[in-house]
Amino acid sequence: MIRTLIIEDEPAIRKEIEYLVNQQTNFKLLGTAASVKDALRLIGDTQPDLVLMDIQLTDGTAFDILDQLNEVTFKIIFITAYNHFAIKAIKYGSLDYLLKPLDESELKAVMQSIVIKQDDDLYTQQQKLSIAASQNQPDESNLESRMILATQESLQVIQLKDIVYCQSDGGYTWFYLVSGEKILISKPLKFYDELLPEEWFLRPHQSYLVNIIYVDKYMKVGDLILKNKKEIPVSTRRKEYIMQRMMMIK
Repeated sequence: MIRTLIIEDEPAIRKEIEYLVNQQTNFKLLGTAASVKDALRLIGDTQPDLVLMDIQLTDGTAFDILDQLNEVTFKIIFITAYNHFAIKAIKYGSLDYLLKPLDESELKAVMQSIVIKQDDDLYTQQQKLSIAASQNQPDESNLESRMILATQESLQVIQLKDIVYCQSDGGYTWFYLVSGEKILISKPLKFYDELLPEEWFLRPHQSYLVNIIYVDKYMKVGDLILKNKKEIPVSTRRKEYIMQRMMMIK
């Protein structure tokens, strides 16, 4: 049984999560908390395997809880009302999360993924949390920022400045790195278009996302030429946008 805690400060939502967790097999609910203080005590007393954790609590945040723990020895599913920066931080860390209002089928799917991944190295969990915490600020312009790319074989940490371009492959995305390496990720390009900072990443075509620092020139016939000589097509409806962005490069 996966020993589970719920940390949520809204009573109605907490009751709903309790009900949904109790419907799942392989999970045992150990208790609930509504504040940072109570959560720290409960985690210390019960040593859970999994914590469903609201990000914004009345007396702090989920990251305040994690900062005060000597070691995170449990899996986490973050639960949050939509917050642009919090969700972006979680995505950078490739962590599990659910949006309020909760959907039972989504909760079940995420919890079952925890069952499958419960033997993952906890060092990786710490690494994920570190990256998420470092991005939990409203500053999206830093190319030194790190993110985790989750493949079928591994979790790879990269810096945004190392991404040359991304290319859609159906529901998958290829990442092409400055090292020459390419990585296939099982998420659509739209996911990364919403995640990566618009200040640095251009969408010249529905199939491409390009790091502007690697653009050498724009050919008005309709191609971006990268510094590695790769030619990226520019769709007709994006030509004016690309022209404007190129004029803004400092």
